[in-house]
Amino acid sequence: MRRVMLDTNAYAALLSGDALVRTALDSATEILMPLFVVGELEAGFRGGTRRAENAAILQRFLNKPGVREVVSGHETARIYGEVKDALKRAGTPIPTNDIWIASAAIEYAATLITYDRHFTLIRHLKRWHHAPTE
Repeated sequence: MRRVMLDTNAYAALLSGDALVRTALDSATEILMPLFVVGELEAGFRGGTRRAENAAILQRFLNKPGVREVVSGHETARIYGEVKDALKRAGTPIPTNDIWIASAAIEYAATLITYDRHFTLIRHLKRWHHAPTE
């Protein structure tokens, strides 16, 4: 994998010492963090007792060489529309934020590192294939 994108659960797994996620990141040349994942993390920090500490850990991660926070625009929105429509027509809805995350991964041609199985429902999405839940 050259360019990867982290889902929220993969970032959490990394912080918990998940060796599979670490290995996947070590083989990447570029690690992307979509704005949507950062938002989910920020929301989670607010619900915990270590908000400032977790925010600082995230900022240190985002500042590492090879890590880039990506924002989305019209192209992501176009892909989102296609993906959401295809899921709706197939009768296989998934969480809205995950559609945005998948759309960003498709736009940036990144392999999505995640432990969520519902991402298999999205065509054209490159996923990390070493997750033990598969």
